[in-house]
Amino acid sequence: MAVRDDTGVPVPVPGRVRRVVSIVPSLTETVAVTAPELLAGATDWCTHTAGLDVPRVRGTKNPDVERIRELRPDVVLGNTEENRPADVEALRAAGVPVWMTEIRTVDQALASLRRMLTEVCHVPVPDWLDEAARVWADAAPGEPRAAVIPIWRRPWMVVGRDTFTGDVLSRLGVANVYAGHPERYPKIPLDELNAAGADLVVLPDEPYRFTEDDGPESFPGTDVALVSGRYLTWYGPSLVQAPAELRERLAAARTY
Repeated sequence: MAVRDDTGVPVPVPGRVRRVVSIVPSLTETVAVTAPELLAGATDWCTHTAGLDVPRVRGTKNPDVERIRELRPDVVLGNTEENRPADVEALRAAGVPVWMTEIRTVDQALASLRRMLTEVCHVPVPDWLDEAARVWADAAPGEPRAAVIPIWRRPWMVVGRDTFTGDVLSRLGVANVYAGHPERYPKIPLDELNAAGADLVVLPDEPYRFTEDDGPESFPGTDVALVSGRYLTWYGPSLVQAPAELRERLAAARTY
């Protein structure tokens, strides 16, 4: 049975799925929490759930196509932002069905995960997904802030237009000053970041691991919030705790 994924590509999904390989950490956690018996492989960067014991298939940007094929998955779960088109095509050329998610808002995340679990994995909608929908529907924005959201340094890169991260923060009252940039993750010189008119800098601990000693010193005189990248960029069970966790960290923002 072919079902169209988020990109509109028909994916031949068997009537009963027994083996799933995930090449996206948040999708790995989604399956591991919901139907752990299905998970047959994951990337080296898949850290949740704790103690996850499945075969590893390298990273999101360099998956081991041959190893994945050897694991005989009924379907591989990927994402258009996390995985390269060339790797997806290589897997499909090797006869491996690949279901691609495309997620740039919280609402898209909730809908995409629901489809992935019910139409691909053939499992009931989990309680955590309903709870995630509820907490985000009830999430009230906090104090309005204008923020720069770096994701890398050397060179500095920030969140730009049309991103999941930007939508998450906007729902909490934080406006991304680069939301109108033509690029989704532009490279911006540090002096321009400091002159962008932001009153807040949001520093996640992934993909670059910003810490109290690495990042805040670059933004003197501006409040800095150090946040968990898992709550800012992951879509999955972490969506349930994300509003409360991020709101707490944003409220604790300070100058360094």
